[in-house]
Parts: sequence; structure tokens; C-alpha cells
Amino acid sequence: MITKHKLAERIKKMREDRELSQEELALKLGIPRPSISQLESGQRDVSSIELAKLANIFEISVDDLLSPDLEKKECKNIKKEFKAPEFDKTKFKQVLLYILDKCGAKANVGETVLYKLLYFSDFNYYELFEDYLTGAAYRKISYGPAPCGFQEIIREMIKDGDLKKVVAEYYGKPQKKYLPLVNADVNAWNWSAREKEVIDKVIERFSSMDATTISEYSHGDIPWEVAKDKEVIDYDTVFYRKPPFSVRAYPEE
Repeated sequence: MITKHKLAERIKKMREDRELSQEELALKLGIPRPSISQLESGQRDVSSIELAKLANIFEISVDDLLSPDLEKKECKNIKKEFKAPEFDKTKFKQVLLYILDKCGAKANVGETVLYKLLYFSDFNYYELFEDYLTGAAYRKISYGPAPCGFQEIIREMIKDGDLKKVVAEYYGKPQKKYLPLVNADVNAWNWSAREKEVIDKVIERFSSMDATTISEYSHGDIPWEVAKDKEVIDYDTVFYRKPPFSVRAYPEE
């Protein structure tokens, strides 16, 4: 069973990962905002009803919410479900830096939008060339595809001085943003013209959308639609896409 302190840390992390303020989480739970602060600092016990509500909000089971091995379990599931070749973390980091350099300063580009820019870059490239751009795994969650292990990668990049995390305000809500401190090293991942072209088209097409708009749009993409909740999305389902999602349907746009 997870310790009280660890549960408090997990609740705070899961809230922040979903870009929820303490006020928003309190509203969903039906408790005062100061109670969230107490929960996240370990000063207040979580009731069984609140545990059930938190599990529903975070889209996991109560058992997983209380599991001391949640992080290990998620990694194991990724390896079992995901069919792509070994994840190229170095390349993923460079693609992330490139996207951030091109549009990360836009007010609307917070973490949720960034998730979708990475997703469409990877899946559009696979649809066009039947090859993997980064080999990253993406999981189906309520607000669209999300890259697995993203927070761990971010922590590594912050530690290495590649980027910094800031919390901004966007239409009255806190928004997590990432600002690049170094340029993408194209030599580190054997930059090709076609890779750059796919990413540039994704940036041009989607980087002006806000989090709500791009999340709702991603829900219409076949790979997300056919995946089960919290399941790793199968790359091969891109070949069942229809316009406007199929990049083969708009190659010249």
C-alpha cells in the first residue's frame, strides 16, 4: 500500500500533469480549495469517496492510484502493448526542441498542444513513409493522444540545461510551457529533408490551435478512435485514416 506522503505527492503530480488548478480539482471533487492543498501536503486523509472520484478524474483505477508500483506498471504495459521498434529518445528530444523553437513561444502552445504536435509529427510521418520518426509510444487519454514517459524526458532535459519549464496563465488558467535553451542538433539525429517537411507542415497546420480545439480535433483521428482508453495507440491504424486526417489526402497543402 502506498504511504500517505507518496499518495499526496502523486495526487499533486497527476493534477499538474493534467493542467488542473487546485480550484478546478476541488470543484470536481466537491470540496473547498484549501482541502486540496491539505491533501497534497499530506495534512489531510483522503476519504474512500474522494479516492474513487480522484481515480475517475485521473482515469486510473483506485488500486492503481494506491499502488506503490504504478510507474513500473505503466512502463511494463508500454513494452507489452507498443509494437514500434525501440524508442529513439535522443531523436524525440531533438524533435521536441525543434518544435519548441518554431512555435513554443506562442501563447496557446502549452503542454497539451505540444503533445498533439508530437503525435501528428510521428503518426503523419509513419503514414507517409511507413517508417518511424521517433518510435515514441502515445497513449489514449480523454484529451487526446499523449506521449508516454514525457515527464521523465522533460526532467532529463531540464537537468541537462536543454529547456526550462514555466507556468503561464492562458485565459485565466495555469498553463505549463517549455522554453528551449539550446537549438535542435540536426546532426545528432541524421536530419532529413522529408522529416523536417512533415514536422513543419504539422506546425503550420496545428500550432495556432488552443488546447481544447486541438484535443477535440484529435478525437476524430482513427488511431485515437479505435484505441481503448489508456491503451497505447497502434501506428498501423493510420492507414485507415480518411480526410482531413490522412496526410496522403492533402500532400500538397
